[in-house]
Amino acid sequence: MTWSQWLISPFITSVFFVLGVITLYWVTFNWLATWIRSRHLKIDEDLVRNCYGVIYMLIFVFGIQYSVVGQSNAWEFMNFQLIAIIFCAYFLNIHIPYYFFFPIILVYMVFDQSIGYWQSWGHAITLITFFWVMNIVRVKFRNRKYSLTSYLLVGIPFGGMLWIWMKWKFAFPWSTFAEEWIYLVIFEILLYAYITMLSHDSALRLRLANLASHDTLTKTENFTAYTNEIKYLFEQYSEDSEPLSMMMFDIDHFKRVNDTYGHLAGDAVLQHVSMVVQTVIDENDQNVKFYRTGGEEFNIIFPNYKIKETETIIYQIFEAINHLSVKTGGQEIKISVSVGVSEAIEDDKSPIDFYNRVDQNLYHSKRNGRMQITVA
Repeated sequence: MTWSQWLISPFITSVFFVLGVITLYWVTFNWLATWIRSRHLKIDEDLVRNCYGVIYMLIFVFGIQYSVVGQSNAWEFMNFQLIAIIFCAYFLNIHIPYYFFFPIILVYMVFDQSIGYWQSWGHAITLITFFWVMNIVRVKFRNRKYSLTSYLLVGIPFGGMLWIWMKWKFAFPWSTFAEEWIYLVIFEILLYAYITMLSHDSALRLRLANLASHDTLTKTENFTAYTNEIKYLFEQYSEDSEPLSMMMFDIDHFKRVNDTYGHLAGDAVLQHVSMVVQTVIDENDQNVKFYRTGGEEFNIIFPNYKIKETETIIYQIFEAINHLSVKTGGQEIKISVSVGVSEAIEDDKSPIDFYNRVDQNLYHSKRNGRMQITVA
């Protein structure tokens, strides 16, 4: 088939173009987010998503309008621009302060050579209101039964109002107005369905990633997550001499708990201990990492901590767990822990060397009476 025979409706082409632009956004954003996570950069992912979304869509809107600036058909790409607005306002839920809107709108109107038209000012005010209402609808109805209905109840009338301003400005026929409005409604429905599908896939991948890196019983991160994190932190220590300390503890006589009270009671003990430890960590420093690395064995990593600097948190955890009573199945189980602590040193050639030294300190505590801390 030759190009001269390849005749496709402009509407069909537009559908694939819009979906392609949205797909490119998700692909590039996911790449950016993965790059940030791989380098352990302390950047809020929501902030990155919002900033990248605004920049991406502004480039798209300005870029697509560039070819028709100042022409009698300058309205032709408005549906694409409205889809970009809806994507940012509803699906990305980007909140833009009102004082940012006006300079953006002003720059666009100068760029589009429309600043002298009263219809353009009416269109701009309607557009700002549309964005604001879409934000509200997203927050209130996004996860409810009638989310699609509320989305369309805002998108359809606002789309009509925005196209009315364009009809008044460019004086095209009512048939063209109706056609473009209907196209916009179809685009809105397709966008909703497509983003919902992508979001579902993203949520599924997130759940699978969470299962791969977290212990299902205690909800703490697991040995796989520990391995990945300690590898990165040990490299930082080796290259930049950033201090790195670790605490390892396990529950004393845990086998006796399982044998005496049953495995369900043992599970309850593990869950309660994990909750207490995480609470202490959160109250001190959320950069401290907590992992369940074995049956009743847990590791806590202290990035950028010298061993002396870990004392406060370690003793708070030790005091919080020892003599802790866990009530389950009508029974009250008293528990204690043994602890080993150490700091990475030059003799450690790998994370395994570091781990083994902390492990030896833990077993020193267990061999010498349990319920104590060995620091070396």
